[in-house]
Amino acid sequence: MESLTIGRLARLGGVNLETIRYYEREKLLQEPPRTPGGYRLFPTETVRRLRFIKRAQELGFSLSEIRELLALRMKPGSRREHIRARAEAKIADIEQKIRTLTSMKNTLRNLTERCDGCGPLSDCPILESLDEEVSE
Repeated sequence: MESLTIGRLARLGGVNLETIRYYEREKLLQEPPRTPGGYRLFPTETVRRLRFIKRAQELGFSLSEIRELLALRMKPGSRREHIRARAEAKIADIEQKIRTLTSMKNTLRNLTERCDGCGPLSDCPILESLDEEVSE
């Protein structure tokens, strides 16, 4: 079985060395065996796992969620419905973030439309709005 140095693994996985070390600390990658000289040699299948982690992050999954996905992948009896449920939960999370960001954008747009960009700061509607007390 071929083994990979951390540098080669990083290149093949499209990440830097510190990312691999971080994933090891976070227990997303197993610590590999070391040579007598102290070099770590990763099994070639680590590239696939590394790419999985990276792609899952790109889709918005947290490291904790990725750890769960990896555990499900290895757990006997896991079913597609378990993975689908996590993907659906991530979609709901993303949709909520989009609603929040849209609301923030609309509020800022309204504030900038009220401000003509001229005059003293003491009369700036943007600063006045940020300074208002919000009733709860």
